[in-house]
Amino acid sequence: MTKPLPVQQFSPQQTIQSYLDALLQDAIEDLSLAEELEAPTFAAPVEYAEPPTAEISRAVLETTTVEVAVVSVDAVELPVEVESAPPLVEQPQWREQPFEALLFNVGGLTLAVPLILLGTIHPLESEITPLFGQPDWFLGIMPTSAGNLKVLDTARWVMPERYVPELQNDLRFVISVQGYDWGLAVHDVSKSVKLTPEQVKWRSQEGKRPWLAGTVIEHMCALVDVSALAGLIAAGAKTQQGAKVERALA
Repeated sequence: MTKPLPVQQFSPQQTIQSYLDALLQDAIEDLSLAEELEAPTFAAPVEYAEPPTAEISRAVLETTTVEVAVVSVDAVELPVEVESAPPLVEQPQWREQPFEALLFNVGGLTLAVPLILLGTIHPLESEITPLFGQPDWFLGIMPTSAGNLKVLDTARWVMPERYVPELQNDLRFVISVQGYDWGLAVHDVSKSVKLTPEQVKWRSQEGKRPWLAGTVIEHMCALVDVSALAGLIAAGAKTQQGAKVERALA
């Protein structure tokens, strides 16, 4: 069993390549599933046994005239039920036009978030105050000029299958998100870039990473779907709260 490496020894290229390989594998699995669902199924050919040759009596062959009474029936119009189409999911406006995104680093992996969705970048100069009984992805509270900010362990959400405790070392910034009382702990902030919708390989189907909006090959980064990430965090907090209630009632 290989020993976990500290963050300083992580190879960004290896991490990114491994991550993109995982994305490719997810895409292949989704495509295979879609092809299985769309492929038409044909029943196996049925072999019929030839009926035995028998003598047919002449009585059966004789033509018999039968009078059939024809009854006229008025046509009845049956109501046609039309299933309503599922409501279309409205896409954020920033997806439809060029937008600026902030690039930042988490454990060697480059992530991007549209600037319009971000709040403030806070340098992590003081220790975060941990709180008892919180989930492992909650690092603690960070005081800011706007109030206390809940700090989340970003790596646990975006790369849980490769997470090691050493990823909590050398966190340098906390990025707050508009409309939420939490921020993302990151190892480094790179730069802001301008992207067009055509540069993003948008995600077409749900998969193993609901927070992933798409990938930008030019910058070798993953674009974060903030709304989906917020939904995961809310669900995780609700699960944690339910577990605490169960323990209290036990």
